[in-house]
Amino acid sequence: MTRSSPKRLYLIPVLSKALDILELLEKEKGPLALEAIYQRTSISKTTVYRILKTFVHRGYLAQSQDGLYRLVARPKKARFGFGSQSAEMPFSEAVTDSLRAASSAAGVDLIVLDNRYDGPTALRNADEFVRNQLDLVIEFQIDQHVAPVLADKIDAAGIPLIAVDIPHPHATFFGVNNYRVGFEAGECLAQYAKQMWGGKVRWALGLDIDEAGLLVRSRVTGAFEAIRSRLPGIPAEFLVRMDARGLRDKGCQLVIDFLRRHPKDRGILIAAATDTSALGAVQAVRELKREKHVAIVGQDCIPEALGEISSADSPLIGSVSHEAQSYGPRLIHLGLSLLSGHRVAPYNYVEHKLVTGSWLGKSGKTAG
Repeated sequence: MTRSSPKRLYLIPVLSKALDILELLEKEKGPLALEAIYQRTSISKTTVYRILKTFVHRGYLAQSQDGLYRLVARPKKARFGFGSQSAEMPFSEAVTDSLRAASSAAGVDLIVLDNRYDGPTALRNADEFVRNQLDLVIEFQIDQHVAPVLADKIDAAGIPLIAVDIPHPHATFFGVNNYRVGFEAGECLAQYAKQMWGGKVRWALGLDIDEAGLLVRSRVTGAFEAIRSRLPGIPAEFLVRMDARGLRDKGCQLVIDFLRRHPKDRGILIAAATDTSALGAVQAVRELKREKHVAIVGQDCIPEALGEISSADSPLIGSVSHEAQSYGPRLIHLGLSLLSGHRVAPYNYVEHKLVTGSWLGKSGKTAG
């Protein structure tokens, strides 16, 4: 008589433990503390804690102020809308990718609409978010003049709003500390000038984004403050702002025009509000063969800029990373906290770090 082997059970242990906890809460028909759940199951306290926090995060459980956990009736997935800055801007796309991944991991439905770096398009997208009756909207759009109109549409619909990098009325702010990232870019430029040119600087240019408003423009303000504090001999009239709109072609043309007006000047520092406009400046410098006389620092650390920074002969000497990969998880967490009624800070800043090339530690020669 042949002996049949037992059937193999394809079970997931941690999932079984999670279901045990749900079934316990359902059976008790009332809230329980972590300690009580731990005592009534054969599951380690650490695992119980992590499972409970996951269920709260995903909306299956609620935790009261006294620490008790209870089932939430008919949990539904949160629905977020994201107005991306532009599908053609590398940093914006990196933020979008991060947000898609984080929303999927958190069980949040995400609707993404492209603002196309255009105010009227952002307004139309806001109308679409309202029509879809979303739970929360995240806006990444550049035009400060559109911001109050857009925010009013969202607020009138009773939808919480998070604004990325550019402040909007009624919105919770999320993004970089614009002045601080600009200041660190300016410090980098000043250090390069001292090390490579003996501190001889003729001009400092700021490639700005006027339509983004004062907060984003403070990137250039911060850069100029750092340059003047480290190189106090530069007269104020030799610090020049230019509205490059954060774009490559615009940045390139502005820098070409400037360099042609000053063909013999050396020791030119450029602080760009974005890596995209910084790459336009790089193109201009190369076309006019002024690489030895110009140093540029950007913002965002997009892949193309990092490639430039790693090249020893590039005028792009650094960029401040805004850590785009961190935006998604933090935005989703912030959004879910708002929906849960938790108190959140009005301004929520991301981490940033300066990335530089191989010039650090090398002895230089003057720009002249």
